[in-house]
Amino acid sequence: MGAFGEIKDAMSQAIHDGDEERAWALAQQTLEANISPIQVFNECIVPTLKDVGEKFSRLEIFLPEMMMAADAVKAIFGVLEPAIKAQKLKVQTPGKVVIGTVAGDVHDIGKNMVASLLEVSRFEVINLGCDVPVDTFLKTAREEEADIIAVSSLLTTSLPYMKDLLAIVQETGESERFKIMVGGGPVTAEWAEQMGADGYGKDAAEAVAVARRLVGA
Repeated sequence: MGAFGEIKDAMSQAIHDGDEERAWALAQQTLEANISPIQVFNECIVPTLKDVGEKFSRLEIFLPEMMMAADAVKAIFGVLEPAIKAQKLKVQTPGKVVIGTVAGDVHDIGKNMVASLLEVSRFEVINLGCDVPVDTFLKTAREEEADIIAVSSLLTTSLPYMKDLLAIVQETGESERFKIMVGGGPVTAEWAEQMGADGYGKDAAEAVAVARRLVGA
């Protein structure tokens, strides 16, 4: 199987188990064995996170387990990122996402979970926080040349702002420039489709899968 084969299997299991210490130690082993961080990312982290997301969608695991898996991946990146920078390696990012909770809503736990999972999936994430005005989403997306604008809402009273954002993007002809993802308690797939959103995620794992689909990753 080779050195990486054995480490890869153990690292994948550590991610599934949410074992940060084990994941960190195995990442150290890959460096000691001169295994490329890019190989670790492409052949272990990406497929393992995909499997974790699919298990979450099938209710085989639940949110705490999924977030523990994300923390294990962050531990791995904590080891590998200095090596990536030192070796001037390029970890291909699927795309750049501007994310926030829309104006009139200060809930951000769910949005932060989505942002965290996007980050461990190597998206570039600009997290605007909560109670974000529509023009701030657009201004930031234009300045950052984002691929996706991800908007969350937990209150029905803030849905009109989400609707305004979708309408402006369509009116300005920027619907090809930015893909718009929506989610949150009062949002449904049917509402998202009616409003012209490009994607809807009912939970954090689905949101990442939708984001990857939108950028063709």
